[in-house]
Amino acid sequence: MFHKEGFKIIIFNFLMSTSLVISLEILINSENIKSFAQVLILIQFLLTLWFFRNPKRNVTTNSEQILSPADGKIVDINKVDEKEFFNDKRIRVSIFLSPLNIHVNRYPVSGEVTYSKHHHGNYIVAWHPKSSEKNERTSVVIKNKKFGEILYRQIAGTVARRIVNYAQKNIHVKQGEDSGFIKFGSRVDLFLPLNTDVKVKVGDKVKGGITIIV
Repeated sequence: MFHKEGFKIIIFNFLMSTSLVISLEILINSENIKSFAQVLILIQFLLTLWFFRNPKRNVTTNSEQILSPADGKIVDINKVDEKEFFNDKRIRVSIFLSPLNIHVNRYPVSGEVTYSKHHHGNYIVAWHPKSSEKNERTSVVIKNKKFGEILYRQIAGTVARRIVNYAQKNIHVKQGEDSGFIKFGSRVDLFLPLNTDVKVKVGDKVKGGITIIV
């Protein structure tokens, strides 16, 4: 039910929450204040569990399709200059992940990882167009038989401070499998060839490994 990236945080949070609840029980005499504080602690712990949830998802792989790499909302579909790897124009599909979304990232296609790089950067709000080039991020390129090389980018937001990327150069990956995790609000961009027939539109809600992007 919970992603492995959250195990340590969940355990630490549980121990701290338990300690605080016990301390309040001993130190606070007012039942109203005690109950209110304990409820807040419980809510905070439940939100931590909610954020790191990782429900089982039945992914149907399809070599003719590109699946969404993340859960979230399509906030931008545009032609842009991709300056890191392709150095040409690409269609960029941007998915914003709010803190309430599942933050597991998934491989959009099957194939060989030909590029994987982490970049230090800023923490502009994730839905801002410049966050794709200015923020803390990782870029991964997968070489796929049908679509050629597809780049996806994990981008940290204002709150997100850690990006986890499992893709390593020269490994073979399978569409829909776990590719990483971004902690708290964030964004994932897909860079596609200009002739790509994108099936989603701005405002659509998508699910990683389920929603068909192309």
